[in-house]
Amino acid sequence: MALKVELKPNERIIVGNCVITNTDQRARLLIDGDRIPILREKDILTPETADTPAKLIYLAVQLMYLSPDPMAHHPTYFSLVRDILVAMPSAWPFIEGINNLILNGDLYHALKESKKLISHEEKVIENARRLQASAQADARKSA
Repeated sequence: MALKVELKPNERIIVGNCVITNTDQRARLLIDGDRIPILREKDILTPETADTPAKLIYLAVQLMYLSPDPMAHHPTYFSLVRDILVAMPSAWPFIEGINNLILNGDLYHALKESKKLISHEEKVIENARRLQASAQADARKSA
């Protein structure tokens, strides 16, 4: 079954190892093929935009997904996983899901699970900021 993709004007998409850029009008594509990696522009992270530990994990999984040799990116991925688990142990359920999907060769769904990790990281950071602001307010009241 073909994948239907609608591209906005000037939107890019990666199909296999090709980057396709749409013209100045909307376009609808039907993409047919087995196990061809496809990523829309909104789902693509670059080294410049991967600015948090969870985003770096997403980037590593993305590189696996797009690579003809996904295992070449495993050392980087597992190093990042060790680092994030030390800093944020609550990430374990997400990491476990990503790992299982990677081991089963389902890299597309591993990418989707990595997005959940990014959302979790954002919530943890926001909670930490709230706690810090609350602690600073309490300290000012005490002074």
